[in-house]
Amino acid sequence: MPSRNNKILLVEDEQNIARLFSFNLEKAGYECKVAVDGLVGLKAAAEYNPDLIISDIMMPNMDGFEFRKALLQDKDLGEIPFVFLTAKGDEDDILKGFDLEVEDYIIKTAGIKVVLAKISAIFNARKKERQKAVGEVHKAADSMKSKVVPENFPEFNGFKIKHWHVPFENVPGGDFIDYFKIDDNNIAVILGDVMGKKWGAWYFAVAYAGYVRSSVRFALESAQQLSAATILQNVNKSIFKDERISEVFITLSVILINNEMNTIQYSGAGDLPIIYKSEKETKPVKSNGLLLGFSDSEKYENVELKLNSRESIFIITDGITESRNEEKEALGEEGLYNILNSIKPDEDNIEVIKKEFDKFTGGGYEDDISLISIKAL
Repeated sequence: MPSRNNKILLVEDEQNIARLFSFNLEKAGYECKVAVDGLVGLKAAAEYNPDLIISDIMMPNMDGFEFRKALLQDKDLGEIPFVFLTAKGDEDDILKGFDLEVEDYIIKTAGIKVVLAKISAIFNARKKERQKAVGEVHKAADSMKSKVVPENFPEFNGFKIKHWHVPFENVPGGDFIDYFKIDDNNIAVILGDVMGKKWGAWYFAVAYAGYVRSSVRFALESAQQLSAATILQNVNKSIFKDERISEVFITLSVILINNEMNTIQYSGAGDLPIIYKSEKETKPVKSNGLLLGFSDSEKYENVELKLNSRESIFIITDGITESRNEEKEALGEEGLYNILNSIKPDEDNIEVIKKEFDKFTGGGYEDDISLISIKAL
């Protein structure tokens, strides 16, 4: 049986055929959405994010060939497996379709068992490709002895620092966390996210994460004066100059903690706002810095906070807020804030968040999950 996560977009203008195919696809265990022509299909593909697109050729407004050409103009949509549905096995049509990088053809008069077998074969082939890519990523991570997230939490007098990280489908890459103890009174906390990757690029995501972490550490070691914004500016310049990494979307949050003054200095590059929580309020703390590598002259700014006893700071990536429940509703900022507001002063921040998050999602995650909690004791 296919996974319920296997979503199919069926683009077909003949209502009876659309009903027949969608009924049998859903009966076989797939999710199915129907669009009546190529124009509607384009919008549906972007919103529905299907795992497979099946499209008729002869349709009004935009036929199947034009629809496929339009999808190929979009890097993400063009990579979705595509199958033509046709009433005839015309050789010219078939050759024209394969020139447009389609996976296969399905004849409308074919028996449903044949149709389901072809669809199952496509998903199985993609699964094998993905398993191979995952294996290569793990080999790459092992060969580089790369840990994108530390195994242990740092010990830092006056503060309790913990993180929660779950790599998507147990594949290293994407999000990365690092701690750098400068001296007994100062520590740097780093959270980043390499974005815009596909399965074939996971191998490089590990390298990108390692590259940025190394750049941050070098900036910290060579800094004449501790400043989160200065560290970001130095890392940004390094990335901007490197053509291999400058086109990758990377967010970064840099937090410097001083336990003598109980102060937090924060600067961010394209990241989500960090969250400040006291017994009286929970509020976002924003940084307006651009994503790393967009401009070599970007000026990042410091935001300074003082943390009193039992007050906390939370740093997150978008895997937290974009995770959905069984009804496909995202947790969102409101849901996250509701969880944070439920935490009592004497409770463990991370344990409460994990419990409530798993209750909401049912334990199913759709991206890397990364959250750092910094609590003043």
